[in-house]
Amino acid sequence: MAVTKENIVMFPFMAQGHIIPFLGLALELEKKTGYTITFVNIPQNIKKIQPLIPPTSAIRLLEIPFDPSAHGLPPSFETTESLPPLLMLRLFITSPSLQPAFRKLISDLVHEHRQPPLCIISDMFLGWSVKVAHEFGAFHAIFNVGGGSAMALFHSIWLNLPHKKANSEAFPIPGFPEGYLMHVKQLPDHFHYAVAGDPWCSFLKQMFQDWLESDGMLFNTIEEIDHVGLEYFRQEIGCPVWPIGPILSSLGSKARAGEEAQSTLDHCMKWLDSKSEKSVLYVAFGSQMQPSPSQTIELAMALEASGRNFIWVIRPPKNSATNTGNGNGWLPSGFEQRTHGRGLLLEWAPQLEILSHKSTGAFLSHSGWNSVVESLTNGLPVLALPMMGDQHFIAKMLEEETEVCIGLASGSSEAKYKDILEKIEVVMGETGKGKDMKTKACEIKNFLGEAKKDDKKFKGASTKAVDEFLSAVLSKSCNLALERQII
Repeated sequence: MAVTKENIVMFPFMAQGHIIPFLGLALELEKKTGYTITFVNIPQNIKKIQPLIPPTSAIRLLEIPFDPSAHGLPPSFETTESLPPLLMLRLFITSPSLQPAFRKLISDLVHEHRQPPLCIISDMFLGWSVKVAHEFGAFHAIFNVGGGSAMALFHSIWLNLPHKKANSEAFPIPGFPEGYLMHVKQLPDHFHYAVAGDPWCSFLKQMFQDWLESDGMLFNTIEEIDHVGLEYFRQEIGCPVWPIGPILSSLGSKARAGEEAQSTLDHCMKWLDSKSEKSVLYVAFGSQMQPSPSQTIELAMALEASGRNFIWVIRPPKNSATNTGNGNGWLPSGFEQRTHGRGLLLEWAPQLEILSHKSTGAFLSHSGWNSVVESLTNGLPVLALPMMGDQHFIAKMLEEETEVCIGLASGSSEAKYKDILEKIEVVMGETGKGKDMKTKACEIKNFLGEAKKDDKKFKGASTKAVDEFLSAVLSKSCNLALERQII
């Protein structure tokens, strides 16, 4: 009888910013262990993920049934990127409806392999999966694709709503070190509108409760930059916490297949090759959100006035009408002509390749965690324009704790072009604070590089953390196997 390979099941939330790091971790675990990796998502996404699997990988993709229209979502829905904010919220709130289908999927796998999965690694937003994992005797881990400190703030503030009870604009965060303060202006709008017992707060409360049952938490970060947040979760959740970052996509621009993507990559590299070292500001805001029309105008005015080289990944701003066919109609009239030669406007860009190019000097970003990790892995400081979720907390951590970032705006406020211009000059400068930020960013680059080393003479902290995680998984599996034999 053939020996059945151990199986690790991975289930990310339906968002590109979650799927990509999950796929990166899946490839790392497959290479390290040789186990079968089963990657689960809704049918619409599985079709898009398939081309991203390298030909040398045996990762298995499994569809979990999901009818968007049954939950008031568009039939063509794939990921959160295709949803406006209110419908995106509905997706989060309705995601527990996937539990019966996930239970059947795991049951079928148990029947097929004649044993339960070794481990189920789920997204933080799919905390209910811990019940399914334990029902079948599998180890359960949450892979949190965000940073430790930002997610700790997200957890503590949503759980406790301390700003609702505070007597001043600056308030302490439950579970954080004494003296750690948050200002109400640093909170996104939706925190101000939160009411205990509303659908979103109820969803989060149950999600946080589910986390308490998990066997461990994985974070795409390292201890050196996220110690406060990681310690918070060790204390508040009470399970092992393993920082295993940086988890980066090994695909680069290949994550967007096709001749057009290759043409854009070639054009970007040729353009960057023509620029001097560290002279280009890269501007991009992820796949989920874009600045408002008014913020886009302020940003364009600052980029033009700076005289700096820039690459700007620009799509229609949020709350704007679609382009009428008159070029980038949401930009100041004549902007492209006046910045011709030093400005490159793109609808999509090969981000990893741009950030790793010697001509790139800094990253003006929404401060989404994946983008931040990619920036710091290349030793680049960040100009932060956060828009949603944990991005405001990431920007706060990067500016106040690691000192590799300058924030452009707080909370729901918008940055004015003169302020943006001044801060562009600081971060792109070679003296004073700009120089200090670059030095610190390079130090973090070295920390991140060391963390992933894995050779006979030296194992980095993240490599050791993955080993410890796998040891914990195998230990539970062995103990459960012994229990079954005794019974």
